Amino acid sequence: MIRNIIQTGLGSCYDLHGNVIPCFDAGQDASFHIGCPWPDPRFSILDDDLVRDELTGLIWTRKANFFDFPLTWDEALHVVVAMNSGSFAGYRDWRLPTRREMRSIVSHGHAKPALPPDHPFTDVFLGWYWTSTTSAMSPAHAWYVHLEGARMFYGGKEQRYLSWPVRGGSDLIPRTGQQKCFDSRGQKIPCSGTGQDPETGRGQSWPEPRFSRQGGEILDRLTNLVWHDPGGFQTRALSWEQALEAVEKAKGNAGWRLPNINELESLVDASAHSPALPINHPFTGLNDGYWSSTTSFFEPDWAYVLYLNKGAVGVGFKPGPEFHVWPVRSRDQHEVF
Repeated sequence: MIRNIIQTGLGSCYDLHGNVIPCFDAGQDASFHIGCPWPDPRFSILDDDLVRDELTGLIWTRKANFFDFPLTWDEALHVVVAMNSGSFAGYRDWRLPTRREMRSIVSHGHAKPALPPDHPFTDVFLGWYWTSTTSAMSPAHAWYVHLEGARMFYGGKEQRYLSWPVRGGSDLIPRTGQQKCFDSRGQKIPCSGTGQDPETGRGQSWPEPRFSRQGGEILDRLTNLVWHDPGGFQTRALSWEQALEAVEKAKGNAGWRLPNINELESLVDASAHSPALPINHPFTGLNDGYWSSTTSFFEPDWAYVLYLNKGAVGVGFKPGPEFHVWPVRSRDQHEVF
């Protein structure tokens, strides 16, 4: 059984021009619906101020633009501290979400906003939302998620973006891997009192060891996914259509597929860069950009891509031969690694 992966929310399949096509045998995200399915209804309104995500168990402020104005990263962290001092809605454990918590609420099958269609939130802004997770590649920057189309990148901490407080814990969302805290200049600082990702320590712990190798296959014990070692599946950079075809040719009885974007992102260790993988990972032959099987609903002639050196979630133009292939499959319950 696959663990700690959320379904992306994408319900249709698309060709490289962005036209809807049948999902049968397409090898795309919506052909498999990998991950924990969404409950119906997805959200429960607790009162005028609070909404619980029934998928993750996290509680969000109903007002998505909670502080009304864009804030620097430090300002966003500090106003959440003040929010706790005032016991907003009777709670004192509000925080900025980690990058994985912020991604957990988005739907890759919707745009403007990239949220599930039955969401009850108000004042949703189609822009960047801060997370509490610093970029390992550039510690003067922090990760943010765009609610127009669900991309995730990082921005300078002195820039101003929106903030959406969250509270509670989830049995479904893993930790990001980040263990150090940094100020707005990128200098390492003590974590106590910062409200940053490592201080809150939210998310499921990683197993130790995380990976187990058997020949050219590598089991991730956090998710129960089996990854083909990239070093044993080397191809040139391919278009999206070519990537799907390459995995189909290799599928055989093993059931290889092109991973969806949530499967790819699950590999990221937010404490590392170049590559953004756990320090003792066993993968070989790595490249920077990897295609996912998830089409961008915002622009269906584009598909989501994991930028492995940064750990970013972006998009690539499907006809462009710019990215690589990293096959994955589900672990058989009888397999021993």
